[in-house]
Amino acid sequence: MLTSKQKKHLRKLSHNIQPIFQIGKGGLNSNLVVQIDEALEKRELIKVSILQNSMEEPSVAAEEIAQDTDAEIVQVIGGTIILYRESEENKEIELP
Repeated sequence: MLTSKQKKHLRKLSHNIQPIFQIGKGGLNSNLVVQIDEALEKRELIKVSILQNSMEEPSVAAEEIAQDTDAEIVQVIGGTIILYRESEENKEIELP
């Protein structure tokens, strides 16, 4: 579980990151979750964008992704989800 200080730090780091995944009208599927899982291992901090034509509710999608990938939700703002998971092999982010 991330503390508010850690979440603030991660939000600051995520400011310049572009979303690397988009959830559209096809919704969230297992293949997308696998790709997000791999990206979290590689990058630790990612953004996922929920498109307007998606039937997914951003907060619900964030919970599902976090549960399936063992990630932490840093923030859900509008249609953007910020996720963090400490990498096993590529640890780069030092949390306060």
